[in-house]
Amino acid sequence: MNEIKEAGSAPPVAGETEARVRRIVDLLQDKKGLDIVQLDLRAVTDTTDFFVLCSGTSELHVKALAEDLCDQLRTAGEGPWHVEGFETGRWVLLDFVDIVVHIFRQEIREFYALERLWGDAARTSFSSEWDAAEIGKRGRSFPRS
Repeated sequence: MNEIKEAGSAPPVAGETEARVRRIVDLLQDKKGLDIVQLDLRAVTDTTDFFVLCSGTSELHVKALAEDLCDQLRTAGEGPWHVEGFETGRWVLLDFVDIVVHIFRQEIREFYALERLWGDAARTSFSSEWDAAEIGKRGRSFPRS
């Protein structure tokens, strides 16, 4: 794996952020990220524009989601500015300055409840053809019919 803690590129020009959020969501969906939610924080805080929240089924899945997202965006010249939590794989934070991606194990996501903490933010949920309840106990995934 390439080191993912290096400093990334500068934030994009205004107006490109929404397209980058959509690309992030698409990449997470491609790797079977679960319960993907976008929180639009622009009317709530000036620290970042969006949070993208996603759950993984295991620590390995969380790490794979984070690694693939970083690799794909770095290839496009949009690597993260900062990464935290990759070593444990329980909650990985990818800071792209205007977008902060949080990839959690489900129990960690429920405990910290960022959706509730940032409840004033506009929320968009993204559908997935995968559901954690339908993932096999041996780590095998099965699509919804």
